[in-house]
Amino acid sequence: MAASKPVEAAVVAAAAPGSGSGVGGGGGTSGPGTGGLPRWQLALAVGAPLLLGAGAMYLWTRQRRRREAGGRGDASGLKRNSERKTPEGRASPALGSGHPEGSGAHLEMNSLDRAQAAKNKGNKYFKAGKYEQAIQCYTEAISLCPTEKNVDLSTFYQNRAAAFEQLQKWKEVAEDCTKAVELNPKYVKALFRRAKAHEKLDNKKECLEDVTAVCILEGFQNQQSMLLADKVLKLLGKEKAKEKYKNREPLMPSPQFIKSYFSSFTDDIISQPMLKGEKSDEDKDKEGEALEVKENSGYLKAKQYMEEENYDKIISECSKEIEAQGKYMAEALLLRATFYLLIGNANAAKPDLDKVISLKEANVKLRANALIKRGSMYMQQQQPLLSTQDFNMAADIDPQNADVYHHRGQLKILLDQVEEAVADFDECIRLRPESALAQAQKCFALYRQAYTGNNSSQIQAAMKGFEEVIKKFPRCAEGYALYAQALTDQQQFGKADEMYDKCIDLEPDNATTYVHKGLLQLQWKQDLDRGLELISKAIEIDNKCDFAYETMGTIEVQRGNMEKAIDMFNKAINLAKSEMEMAHLYSLCDAAHAQTEVAKKYGLKPPTL
Repeated sequence: MAASKPVEAAVVAAAAPGSGSGVGGGGGTSGPGTGGLPRWQLALAVGAPLLLGAGAMYLWTRQRRRREAGGRGDASGLKRNSERKTPEGRASPALGSGHPEGSGAHLEMNSLDRAQAAKNKGNKYFKAGKYEQAIQCYTEAISLCPTEKNVDLSTFYQNRAAAFEQLQKWKEVAEDCTKAVELNPKYVKALFRRAKAHEKLDNKKECLEDVTAVCILEGFQNQQSMLLADKVLKLLGKEKAKEKYKNREPLMPSPQFIKSYFSSFTDDIISQPMLKGEKSDEDKDKEGEALEVKENSGYLKAKQYMEEENYDKIISECSKEIEAQGKYMAEALLLRATFYLLIGNANAAKPDLDKVISLKEANVKLRANALIKRGSMYMQQQQPLLSTQDFNMAADIDPQNADVYHHRGQLKILLDQVEEAVADFDECIRLRPESALAQAQKCFALYRQAYTGNNSSQIQAAMKGFEEVIKKFPRCAEGYALYAQALTDQQQFGKADEMYDKCIDLEPDNATTYVHKGLLQLQWKQDLDRGLELISKAIEIDNKCDFAYETMGTIEVQRGNMEKAIDMFNKAINLAKSEMEMAHLYSLCDAAHAQTEVAKKYGLKPPTL
């Protein structure tokens, strides 16, 4: 069972390796849902598919309804399009604007009153679109205002910044907002205006810190602030991932991950066990000993290494076969491309896949498999049209290949083409009646269609379908996993927990199942200790499980443990298998960094678990 990512930021490729994340009221997983964004597409990433994502709003999705909590807020519970464009007519009363008594008070009142009059005059110019004159008035107000009147003075600086903003003088906007914030550290308008100025000046880090403070101060209720935060997180993530991914060291996934990946194919020649004719007679008699291939073939040696789970040697052996233009060159190209995909090197994989696809004399199943993998790679790169073309071509050249329909069905789900997905799963089942995975995925697709359409009778029919699948295929771990997610949606937590236990019984080395079960404990029983214990177990089982590190990091963010969260995200970043996945993880890490800086500067922290 593969890992998953928040759907808002994720696209899942059907045949490439991956990971996922999400906990609490924010980004979800293919495990237990906790409200917020939908997660259902992710559950179809079975057989270790690659999760692709960019951008993350998990920091902002813990929205609290102010009215429900007895706080401030508009009737909808979420402020929309609060533009903050106009200058302020009065200063905030937050810091005490009363005048002191005594003989000096009269002079102070006069100077403050004159400052207010200049400000009011500036406001009239502002509303008339005469921004230069408005700036002159606000400057006069600043010079007249008593220095101890922090709130009034901060308002004048903020108003002048608003006028500079209309003239697109971003440096001046940032400078005036900084003065306003120094005088009134929790001044939302000034913080947000400075964030926008930093965005225009391409100061992404500073922009993110300011908008993070704004979101916390507003209780995550203003859509405009949240959208800016998400935008900057995505840009930062992409920028950092591009540089990091370019210089990354390829990393082989865990053996369990690789075996899970290959198990999603049944018509894949390169993943089949070695044939008797490929082994020497002596080897046939050596049970339990390493095999020696009877031909001097790099490809056959690579296959031998696959059986021994000695995966690091496979690419080099395939290269020998290809350089020698040996008997198994097409197979070697496909196997090498597959392992390039597994280590996250799509640029190296594509030429090999292209060549296999173009070899008209090659076995049609090799070409179809290469098309499936290239199509999945295109989906990873968010090129759905190219992906669809490859899957359709695979169906044209090998219409009896069940893998084509299985993986294309997953693609259709991701494209929200549920009816076409079900048709593909049906064709897969017709060609391969014992395909437990296709039957379980079909049930899940029908369930989600009914769930999103709020059709209770169809929901019940889908749930009954799951029962039939697990009864017919009691050894299919993915069937239990998909059923567990549907049960979680229906808040049948106890039964969902039982289904995850079934998964663990069948696949005790599948780290992602422990993560999903851990997340369920958080939602169901709010049992943080048990949840973290299960996720820690996942890391113990597979220390290359980026899904576990990412999920642990997300939980630590929500506990307020930013240092540990950042450490977990960095571990996940080093394990990321695609640039887009890495960008998503950098977004999470940057959000945690921003919260750390905001806490230091302003003492602001969002609610914690």
